[in-house]
Amino acid sequence: MTRRPVLLGAVGLLVIAVTALLTFFLEDLPFFGGGAEHTAEFTEAAGLRVDDEVRVAGLKVGTVTDVGLRDGKVLVTFRVGGVELGDRSRAEIRIKTLLGQKYLALDSEGRDPLTDTIPVERTTSPYDVIEAFSGLSTTVSEIDTDQLAQSFRVLSETFRDSPEHVKQALEGLSALSKTISSRDEQLASLIEGANQVSGVLAERNKDFTALINDGNLLLAEIGHRRDAISKLLDGTRALSRELSGLVADNDEQLRPALEQLERVTDVLRNNQDALNRGLALAGPYYRVLNNSLGNGQWVDTYLCGLVVDPGARRDCPTGGR
Repeated sequence: MTRRPVLLGAVGLLVIAVTALLTFFLEDLPFFGGGAEHTAEFTEAAGLRVDDEVRVAGLKVGTVTDVGLRDGKVLVTFRVGGVELGDRSRAEIRIKTLLGQKYLALDSEGRDPLTDTIPVERTTSPYDVIEAFSGLSTTVSEIDTDQLAQSFRVLSETFRDSPEHVKQALEGLSALSKTISSRDEQLASLIEGANQVSGVLAERNKDFTALINDGNLLLAEIGHRRDAISKLLDGTRALSRELSGLVADNDEQLRPALEQLERVTDVLRNNQDALNRGLALAGPYYRVLNNSLGNGQWVDTYLCGLVVDPGARRDCPTGGR
């Protein structure tokens, strides 16, 4: 069979291209995607972003895939898996963390499956406190405090001949304006510091989220260990009850045995010196006995001093007796 390099190269490039396309668009395929795709309309996005969680009854079932505009409304596209939404389902953007992270909460209602977009009438957007404070800081920073103080002074002079209570109120406003004007730099510095703090908190959002999740895991593990320790204590208590019952049932048999054991230990304690001396003398005896019986089926021994030779030494060899 003749090989065709050009054909093989074209087939290889085609396979690589198809593999790359499947890799990039795998989630869009019906069998490999992250579940069914749905859309919902909101009056505002309220800080909801792509890849934010989608939850049903507090459990994560999917993620947000797109947030865009359509006909003056915010259109949120999301995927859910493992749950079937009803045709009367409701959607709500809720606050996940104190730092402003959001998630999409779904409430499945209706008998038929959801096929259309969830309309604005069945969606709810939260009030974003962080954006409100950010807008407040921007608005306050743009106030001309000198002009505000001048306005209060003009009002005070205009109403100079007014009744006493009106004059007191205006004098209080004038004093307030002077205080605000004199603390202009401090207020600006305070607002700038607040913006920096909010920026740092926004950058550390993931770290705070991970810290909270790790804290939840630690508390869960402590709860498990608490249950294990509780079971151990219950088992120890049950064992002590069983042992108490065993001792009570066998008191007549155990008491004489313990008394005899105490007598035996007293005898051994009183004769401890004799036992130590006996063990010390048994060592050489068993060593000689082992040397005598360690040559197979023969007994190797000798007698010393049986025949006395006047010219020989009378001492026995070392180790002999």
